[in-house]
Amino acid sequence: MSPQQKAAAIAGRKGSRPIAALTCYDFPTARLLDEAGVDILLVGDSLGMVVLGFPDTTHVTLDHILHHLEAVARTKPKALVIADLPIHTYNTPQQAVETARKLTAAGADAVKLEGGIRQAEKVRAITAAGIPVCGHLGMLPQRVLEEGGYHKKGKTPAQIRAILEGAEALIDAGVFAIILESVTPASSREITAAISVPTIGIGCGEGTCDGEIAVITDLLGSFPWFVPPFAKPETDVAGATIAAARKYVSRVSGNS
Repeated sequence: MSPQQKAAAIAGRKGSRPIAALTCYDFPTARLLDEAGVDILLVGDSLGMVVLGFPDTTHVTLDHILHHLEAVARTKPKALVIADLPIHTYNTPQQAVETARKLTAAGADAVKLEGGIRQAEKVRAITAAGIPVCGHLGMLPQRVLEEGGYHKKGKTPAQIRAILEGAEALIDAGVFAIILESVTPASSREITAAISVPTIGIGCGEGTCDGEIAVITDLLGSFPWFVPPFAKPETDVAGATIAAARKYVSRVSGNS
């Protein structure tokens, strides 16, 4: 399928079969996740923290995203591949289109950016260029410094209205789906029911959106130094890695 057909297929899942999405940053993981039937692979700027060791996503550059995106795209996955537009790479509609084109040239089927009303013209410009766009509302990691930390959203009627207004602006501009991050469960349900495109939640509670997305290291338990309170590891790759490395050290040193 073409990128546009893949995005349309995700959009068509609204209110029907839930969407399963995961972040992905490398070739072998992309192959494994695609074989497992994951619907969306997001090459997210979360790689700044869980791969590159930065304190937050504001240090991630376009070159960082392109490097990891190219690795994921080499698998030619059936899943929809979305790439994040890093901070300061979509300050204007023209820059947003230029960045989106670089990402699609590197193998992305679609791109994602953070924010609502003030991003609508950028979304409109990108979609006019024929590139599918996913929105991102609620808690916005790229604004962590200006907001003084990560804060739950949707706690008040005003916050809910702001998210809904942002969602409608993004939908009018052409997004095919919207990620909701760290929005209260009740508000996530309300927003999901009110808008026409699928919502994909992270930190919003189970069953509150049209789908869920998780950071792959949270799912695998491979980044034990920080685990979000909403994360649900399905295995312990960190523990298995340490155990295997210790066995190797023992064998090589002759202590096995």
